[in-house]
Amino acid sequence: MSDLYYTIAQEAEARYTEKMSRFLAFARKVTNADQARAIVKEYQNSYHDARHVCWAYMLGAERKEWQLNDNGEPSGTAGKPILGQINSRELTDVLVVVVRYFGGIKLGTPGLIAAYREAASEALDEAGRKEMHRRVKIEIKFPYMAADGVMKIVKGNEVEVLNREFDNVCSMTLLFRADHSELILGRLRNVEGVNLGDIEEE
Repeated sequence: MSDLYYTIAQEAEARYTEKMSRFLAFARKVTNADQARAIVKEYQNSYHDARHVCWAYMLGAERKEWQLNDNGEPSGTAGKPILGQINSRELTDVLVVVVRYFGGIKLGTPGLIAAYREAASEALDEAGRKEMHRRVKIEIKFPYMAADGVMKIVKGNEVEVLNREFDNVCSMTLLFRADHSELILGRLRNVEGVNLGDIEEE
């Protein structure tokens, strides 16, 4: 399995108008459902005078956790096209909110789908796409005599040290790319006295 996934490079917004209806689209970085829903609530409060505040999000490196909401628009005309734009770019850890101010002319089902899709697309185009890598975290323990051997491995393999304690028995919490784990863990196992803890995916 590849460790590579994509999210937005930056938060962004866009404006789109169709038959006097105004659509304000916002692309935001999120890491969990609670955060996404809290941000949606912020937009609902900020744009309380708008007819609809529709949204969709995708979470996790495996892109398995998602949610969408039409917020009063006909079913499938808002959240689904917004999510479709997230999916077409293979993005995750992203929330797209589209606020609609009704302009007095009904757009119909195809018109709504096209408008929400275009508004979301423009916001995501502004946000850009950024490569990310799955990372794993592990705690290791080792005798002080093994510290030099451990440090050589840590310094040479793009490993982030989250915390360290040096005593008679030393410990470190390490973070590194998932696709480097076989190499790094293999080298650590070759250092006498190193004990590896459980691997957690970040």
